[in-house]
Amino acid sequence: MTSTKRPVRIGVQIAPQHAPYEKIRDTAAALEDAGTDILFNWDHFYPLSGEPDGLHFESWTMLAALAEQTSRVELGALVNCNSYRNANLQADMARTIDHISAKGTGVGRFIFGTGSGWFERDYAEYGYEFGTAGERLNALAAAMPVIEERWTKLNPAPTRDIPVLIGGGGEKKTLKIVAKHADIWHSFADPETLERKLGVLAGWCDEVGRDMAEIEVSNELRDKTVDEAEELYARGVTLFTLGISGPDYDLAPAVDWLAWRDSKNA
Repeated sequence: MTSTKRPVRIGVQIAPQHAPYEKIRDTAAALEDAGTDILFNWDHFYPLSGEPDGLHFESWTMLAALAEQTSRVELGALVNCNSYRNANLQADMARTIDHISAKGTGVGRFIFGTGSGWFERDYAEYGYEFGTAGERLNALAAAMPVIEERWTKLNPAPTRDIPVLIGGGGEKKTLKIVAKHADIWHSFADPETLERKLGVLAGWCDEVGRDMAEIEVSNELRDKTVDEAEELYARGVTLFTLGISGPDYDLAPAVDWLAWRDSKNA
């Protein structure tokens, strides 16, 4: 699968860990100024690397602040955990950030990135039922129609059809949810695995009556070379994400990948 219609985009995930909020805010501003397409954080309650009890901030409240702070860049979680909040509440929170981010243009910049959850410590410490991976995926499948229906009922309505990003590569459940609901599919797959999973996704799209071309393909740049990114691009990836973490948030790799993006879009 190749894509000639979608431009290449770069998303940077600012891990909300090991840094004071002021540093995170300044990093977001610098990335927007540099031309980043999307700012992501993640939806966890504790660091995923480094000191397990290090500095850490909550996802959704941060996204609301970043929506007010920024003016051009899109933003969202990579990804929200469906388990932590009622589906209707998630829809309302997304709609609210959509409106916060629409200042000056009337069109929101929020991307509803979501997944089924996996980090057991979050569940244990905050009192959520962890269950099994299958149960969590079933819960995500049940939540998505509720979220979409709530968006049709809210007053005021969202400023646009809020893009839905779904992360994960499970071929029996996750990719079926992607086919039904996602505007963006995100994975960590290598080029060969990606090609196979895109075939599976195409099958699910056929089954649910969805045009697969409507779904943007996203992949992680972590530790990848330009040649590897080119391989992913050749197979249809147009959204590339890069993670950076506190305390220092090195922006140099992001700047390099933004230059690569510009060369692809020239």
